[in-house]
Amino acid sequence: MLDRTPLLQAHDLRVTLGATEVLTGVDFAIRQGEIVTVLGPNGSGKSTLMRALLGMIPAGGQVVRAPGLRVGYVPQKLALDRSLPMTVRRFLSLPVRVKDAEAAQVLERVGMAGMGPRLLSGLSGGQLQRVMLARALLGRPQLLVLDEPTSGLDQPGEAAFYRLIAEVRAETGAAVLMVSHDLHVVMAASDRVVCLNHHICCEGTPRVVSAAPEYRALFGLGTQGALALYQHRHDHSHDGVHDHGAHGHHDHGHGHAVEVTGHSGHGHHDHGHDHHGHDHERRHRVEVPRQARDGGELGVKFASGKETPDAS
Repeated sequence: MLDRTPLLQAHDLRVTLGATEVLTGVDFAIRQGEIVTVLGPNGSGKSTLMRALLGMIPAGGQVVRAPGLRVGYVPQKLALDRSLPMTVRRFLSLPVRVKDAEAAQVLERVGMAGMGPRLLSGLSGGQLQRVMLARALLGRPQLLVLDEPTSGLDQPGEAAFYRLIAEVRAETGAAVLMVSHDLHVVMAASDRVVCLNHHICCEGTPRVVSAAPEYRALFGLGTQGALALYQHRHDHSHDGVHDHGAHGHHDHGHGHAVEVTGHSGHGHHDHGHDHHGHDHERRHRVEVPRQARDGGELGVKFASGKETPDAS
């Protein structure tokens, strides 16, 4: 049975950059095995939220994390000097060397078997994303954080990457937090979509959020249905759009009949996975200092073995 205690929880999270208040009054929680997509337009504070939750930038408010939480981080882009002849295998061993067998296993898991000798500079965008995912998985993360993971990928590449993430969640039980500005394709296996525009406008299942007035006000009346939607195959109904607070919880198995509109090139497929919501139990909260400089102050361990994510 999955643990319902939040891996990561925030209350009244606030971030100010210069004179600009980027995030204000954000309440957020993610639990084991849950896939949460944070959706919003460019400049809405999505990446800032992710970095603040992980202690990568100074923030106000309250955050509590599970003790010794292992985080795998996949950045939006890899700052790579393309003149450097770095191989995939070498990249996986930065900053901590991993055994050949372990590297081969994780590359096979992400569909990159035998690619260890390849140069990073020669990989396609989709291949590079899979390599970065493989590196994040080496630390056996409890929480996988992906910042705009399909940015620059074509439609088939997006669909394939989303399927891979759903498979990883099913196999490992890791929670997945993903941020995106893509209105047309949101991972259909998401348990919850959070609509962000400097604060949380609304949240719920993809279907609920796509019909929410807050979502339509933010993205326009013509975008209803632009989310990749799913329909549950069970006998109970979900609550409506959730505010930023606590949630009920339930256990069930179900499939997804995926309906993608507004973006061609995607078919229909079924997913089976355990789904859960949220309980009302409140944990002891720890005050986040505004000058928290890195994850080390907050006890976050990244998959690389370091207490702050790599510069890449």
